[in-house]
Amino acid sequence: MKYIEDQKFAKLRMLEKAEYETCEFTESDFSNIDFTGYVFIDCIFKDCNLSGVKLKNTAFRDVIFENCKLIGLHFESCNAFGLNLKFEKCNLNLSSFFKLSLKKTKFLACSLAEVDFSESDLTGSLFDDCELMNAIFEQTNLEKVDFRNSNNLLIDPENNKMRGAKISLLSLPGLLQKYKIDIQI
Repeated sequence: MKYIEDQKFAKLRMLEKAEYETCEFTESDFSNIDFTGYVFIDCIFKDCNLSGVKLKNTAFRDVIFENCKLIGLHFESCNAFGLNLKFEKCNLNLSSFFKLSLKKTKFLACSLAEVDFSESDLTGSLFDDCELMNAIFEQTNLEKVDFRNSNNLLIDPENNKMRGAKISLLSLPGLLQKYKIDIQI
């Protein structure tokens, strides 16, 4: 596979299958492209649309997404070896991180509506100013996760590991919803 290093790409609609290291992609529309087998190491995607991209065996090692549209992606199809992601001001609605190890992942000012985090390991992750409407947390490791500044948190503490997790008082009803308790703050 071709190796491409230290390049800046802008306003692309296609991307050659290759291993990209320390590259930057800006204002590009990769929606519905097949990224099967691509490798991205220390790369940044800014203002890009990657919605519907196929991620079978795609490697994301120390990759940052800023202000990107990533709707409906199946990150569990990625190559799990060295998987390390950071998301800032991204729309990840309807995406899935099923059974992935995402320790210390940062989600900053992201929309995560209906995202599936089932059976994933989010230990030590940060959800800062995120919208979590109908996000799915089932059998998820949420130990030491910081949810304090996020909205619409709905988690069953009996079905998830939550030791040391941080939430705001305003999110408390989302932890007790299954008990149908009327909590007024």
